Amino acid sequence: MLSTGSGHYPTHTLIGLAVTCFHKKKGSGKGLVIAKHVLCILYIVVYDTERNLSRLLHRGFGLVLVLNSLLLLVSCQVQQPRVSTRWLPAIATWYGNPEGDGSDGGACGYGSMVDVKPFRARVGAVNPVLFKSGEGCGACYKIKCLDESICSRRPVTIIVTDECPGCSKGPAQFDLSGAAFGRMAVAGEGGFLRNRGVLSVLYRRTPCKYPGKQIAFHVNEGSTNYWLSLLVEFEDGDGDVGSMHIRPASSSEWIEMSHVWGANWCINGGPLKGPFSVKITTLSTAKTLSARDVIPGNWSPKATYTSRLNFHL
Repeated sequence: MLSTGSGHYPTHTLIGLAVTCFHKKKGSGKGLVIAKHVLCILYIVVYDTERNLSRLLHRGFGLVLVLNSLLLLVSCQVQQPRVSTRWLPAIATWYGNPEGDGSDGGACGYGSMVDVKPFRARVGAVNPVLFKSGEGCGACYKIKCLDESICSRRPVTIIVTDECPGCSKGPAQFDLSGAAFGRMAVAGEGGFLRNRGVLSVLYRRTPCKYPGKQIAFHVNEGSTNYWLSLLVEFEDGDGDVGSMHIRPASSSEWIEMSHVWGANWCINGGPLKGPFSVKITTLSTAKTLSARDVIPGNWSPKATYTSRLNFHL
């Protein structure tokens, strides 16, 4: 038995308990993103002798827990980043030809892709709040207008391919292709809706879906063995990119790429030798995918190399 000044306790029931929870945070230009894995370490020390306990108490160690019967539940939980699916207010305008696809290329750097499916007529420019200095490129949104007399109940889905520098810097604003804007109207009223010019709308994020497509990497024009620039295409799910890493054939380490502009990333140094593996991490939820040796050793500028992977929805 041990006397602690407040009572006597059997030595075999004295238990020291310490719980340590770790969560890893990843640094990014826009803040900290909590990673998926949480490590919870539980230390339980059973003091089996009165002598050991007396020594610990004498040195200033507090009695953590004393129970004849111990019932313990320890839970360490870190909330995963999630994309909000709530409908939020915004402003919508349109540009280009009334039935056109919108921008030619755009500030994300997708180039001629915006003129063909699956991008065609689904492209949109966004204000700086949603563009996020280019890291918002590739994100998908559903947008619907509110006037029941002319607006369809079915929202239109758009992909961020461009920035609208002249749009509001405050509330969210979408500058849509003429075709996408008109599709918010009931059948036959697209022209009348476009005549309004500016609409109050609701929007929300939605997972990007490219049926039958796998993530591809376009090697940008001007790339060399000392400067390699890549553009990510057909990313299901979040659609956006928060960071990219590359691993040359001669290395076992991932090298972080720099965000250049729009949806374009690059690496300096060299000489760089392929094949290259590429790892992307989404901006919205920090999901990661690695494509091994996706860019061959004999790569060439302006070529696109398709992986066998995509994010699961």
